[in-house]
Amino acid sequence: MISQLTGTLLAIEDGNAELSVGSFVYEVAVPGYDIPSLSMQIGADVGFFTINYLEGQGQGSSFVPKLIGFQSRSDRAFFKVFTTVKGIGNRKALRALQVSPSRVAEAIVQQDPKFLATLPEIGKRTAESIVVELKGKVDGFLSTTRSSGASGSAAGGHAASSHPFAEDAVLVLLQLGEHRSAAQNLVERILAIDPEVASAQLLVTKALRLRGTT
Repeated sequence: MISQLTGTLLAIEDGNAELSVGSFVYEVAVPGYDIPSLSMQIGADVGFFTINYLEGQGQGSSFVPKLIGFQSRSDRAFFKVFTTVKGIGNRKALRALQVSPSRVAEAIVQQDPKFLATLPEIGKRTAESIVVELKGKVDGFLSTTRSSGASGSAAGGHAASSHPFAEDAVLVLLQLGEHRSAAQNLVERILAIDPEVASAQLLVTKALRLRGTT
């Protein structure tokens, strides 16, 4: 069983990373929230904490081994918990998780099925099931930024902590080498100028441009 892989990232395509490890190239499925940061690391060495599973083909007549990769042990652990919900398999979970585990955990803890229902593949009934089945099981996946976000006194800090893509953008910036305080500051400054940023990827792009001018 493969539990970790480290190699050169060759490409990101259709939700899969192509990772060159020695003389082998592995196809690793990745959750949507990791794609923006991985897309900026093509050609670099990256590591994944992996899950192995068999995917049925031809109505179950054959099975193909598959790998799912995460950039942290915590993200892998959250995925394992998330897929314990009835009706959520690996593929469905990968498509649904377009925001960070900490953001999904926050919605579960706050019993917010309306937010969960906005995720791909997650309808109203499934969202309600997630809240019920995972209540009390995901508190450990809340980020320190979200759990203490209300303590920020600046208006910009409050806007960032409540923005749906703020924490995802901060996590991407951390993966790109920024210190947390600097990443949060960049995100807050962008949101103060443009609070209607439509995606985490766009927020990261704007933050990197701002960093380059300061």
